[in-house]
Amino acid sequence: MSTLNISLPESMRDFVLAQVERGGYATASEYIRELVREAERAAAKARLEALLLEGINSGPARPFDENFVEDIRRRVEEQLDKGE
Repeated sequence: MSTLNISLPESMRDFVLAQVERGGYATASEYIRELVREAERAAAKARLEALLLEGINSGPARPFDENFVEDIRRRVEEQLDKGE
């Protein structure tokens, strides 16, 4: 595990230490790691929501069946034949 040093105003340091005591964390590092994990989950959720909206707004839905797969396969082969 690598180390990252941060500087906090005293009021923020006191807040972190209070959260450690109240939240059942063993160390301030453990508390900060949990905050980072929460931020990572929020960013992943936002990315998923953006991708879902992109899909919804991309046009009418097509059935995902053998015809769809064959169409994709044909277009890929055409692009490969053209050298793209």
